[in-house]
Amino acid sequence: MADDDDRHGWGPLLEELARRRAAAEAMGGEERLARRRAPGRLDARARVARLLDPGSFAELGTLAGGAREAGAPPTPADAFVAGSGRIDGRPVLVGAEDASVEGGSIGLEGADKRYRLTQLAAQERVPLVFLLEGGGHRMTNALRRHGRTPNDLQGLAALSGLVPTVCVVLGASAGHGALAAPLMDYAVMVEGAALFAAGPPLVAASLGERVTKEELGGVAVHVDASGVAHDAAPDDAAALDRARRYLGYFPSNAWQTPPRRDGPDTGPRRIDEILALVPPDARRPYRMRPVLERVFDAGSVLELQARYGASLVTALAFLGGRTVAVVANDPSVRAGAVDAAAAAKGARFLEVAGAFHLPVVFLADNPGVLAGSQAERAGALRAAARMFAAQHRLSSPKISVTLRKAFGFGSSIMAMNPFDHQTASLAFPGVTLGAMPAGAGADAAKADPSTRAALAAHEESGPWRIASTLGFDEVIDPRDLRDALLRALELAASRLDGPFEPVARVGVLP
Repeated sequence: MADDDDRHGWGPLLEELARRRAAAEAMGGEERLARRRAPGRLDARARVARLLDPGSFAELGTLAGGAREAGAPPTPADAFVAGSGRIDGRPVLVGAEDASVEGGSIGLEGADKRYRLTQLAAQERVPLVFLLEGGGHRMTNALRRHGRTPNDLQGLAALSGLVPTVCVVLGASAGHGALAAPLMDYAVMVEGAALFAAGPPLVAASLGERVTKEELGGVAVHVDASGVAHDAAPDDAAALDRARRYLGYFPSNAWQTPPRRDGPDTGPRRIDEILALVPPDARRPYRMRPVLERVFDAGSVLELQARYGASLVTALAFLGGRTVAVVANDPSVRAGAVDAAAAAKGARFLEVAGAFHLPVVFLADNPGVLAGSQAERAGALRAAARMFAAQHRLSSPKISVTLRKAFGFGSSIMAMNPFDHQTASLAFPGVTLGAMPAGAGADAAKADPSTRAALAAHEESGPWRIASTLGFDEVIDPRDLRDALLRALELAASRLDGPFEPVARVGVLP
């Protein structure tokens, strides 16, 4: 074959192409790569290969950074491995910062590749995944002449709600690179990774504060406390697998129908064990997650942000083979009361679910928005108002189920307001409802004994009075919950199968 190349005059050019490609694929060199390949760690190209279906990667911009001004060393692929591939057979775009080259910093050509990916994602309507481990903009960019150019953050903002976007943080990510995480739909961090606007040296120089990378922006900061990242994984492989699984619940874009999944557990069935899982006494706590595992298709529940705003569960699942979004109070945490973190989590989740036309199942069991001075200072009211607006604006089917209690604004943000575009509004027998718990309300109003008795009787009337005026569509046996949800999805089938257009967003959220 080489002789044929030479005979036609292509030999030298093809040899040079092969040499340049090999230099780019060598990344930072074997010595640097060997140091980085600690147990559980993958290099940038291995990460891309693990994320994508085997053999599906087609690189873009392999030679970027290879030709420099006289005397300047090349930067293989300009520290950013980019291209297209497939996840579960569907096309995706991916870009991975290569920390073995210039610390994964963003050079001028790397910046162009990042923006190119966002352009292609919008143009071809396919999901985009960023794999982050880098130091932000490269300081030496200032020494090179370049004009004003668009950047990937602009592209990511424009992509929001049009295609699913996922960010996997696999090491320290600073500055411009780290800003991708809050701009993308879903962000997962590896234990030991970090996200920050500026790293520890800059923080020490500007503020005199001396902190480690983990103290500044590690998993405990951004998964547990700030909510900037959604989930944590023990190692690279687990984080990349979680990104693959997340995308499996979404269509490739906002013009398509959410995916369906065949399996043995997609039909109707009675859930006898729910009577043991959900006690009728509203003062007794219970964990919501075991309930979800039994209500939805077997093995299909993927909880998001479990460590943030834990009184509210946000999850993706399959129900009858269809993708659904689930928002559920967890009475084992503050009795299910909705604090600022839980409401902020819920609002963001609902916006993403609505953008991709996922039906939403609300399971309400809360005493309202969390009260108290600390909650007020944290902005619980504004966050709850934002969640209320997000659920009210949903154009996809929503199904509201009140399990035991729902007081005040806590019922409204869980889609319990009557005739608020629900496909179905359901309740278990024995629920307690009202503007606030009767005892607390009577104390606040300094009610006399007869009024107290009337308020208590009203609360204890459960769903019967509201059902008698069609405040609920139906009161159901808890064991029939799955079947009732399946019937609601069947009723909404014409809306679940499209055709779809991106959701228009009008007005300012609180």
